[in-house]
Amino acid sequence: MVFLMPVKRAITRKFLEEAFAGESMAHMKYLIFAEKAEQEGFPNIAKLFRAIAYAEFVHAKNHFIALGKLGKTPENLQAGIEGETYEVEEMYPVFNKTAEFQGEKDAVRTTHFALEAEKIHAELYKKAKESAEQGKDIEIKKVYICPVCGYTAIDEAPERCPVCGAPRDKFIVFE
Repeated sequence: MVFLMPVKRAITRKFLEEAFAGESMAHMKYLIFAEKAEQEGFPNIAKLFRAIAYAEFVHAKNHFIALGKLGKTPENLQAGIEGETYEVEEMYPVFNKTAEFQGEKDAVRTTHFALEAEKIHAELYKKAKESAEQGKDIEIKKVYICPVCGYTAIDEAPERCPVCGAPRDKFIVFE
């Protein structure tokens, strides 16, 4: 489906932004549910969750495009840089300090993990944007993601995750 003109009316735009957020959260929630169902020995329920998660992704993508938020790769990378930078400089420091103040240990841990990973993501996006603006793809063979904290490494995983200590063999590889 191709959307030629972004939505301009304020209320429709607000509703589509809310729909995008809701569909995005449903997509992630169902993937998390699928992982849990798989771990508990329900492979077909996991399959159902993954399939419906994909449908929610389709809905979110359609709303995103209708909102006029999908640009060329350098623009998309800039949006990624801005999002990651906001998370690093404003969102996660405040969330983390609030969790510390309120004694919420799990929230302290998860916001710290996210903050550390987002720092890396912002830098990776900056380098990728420089390449894309020159019409070049980036040079990477593999991307390693720590499944515990989201730490990201290019081409080689560390022996242990520097953020959470997870061993190299636990990292998820994107080739």
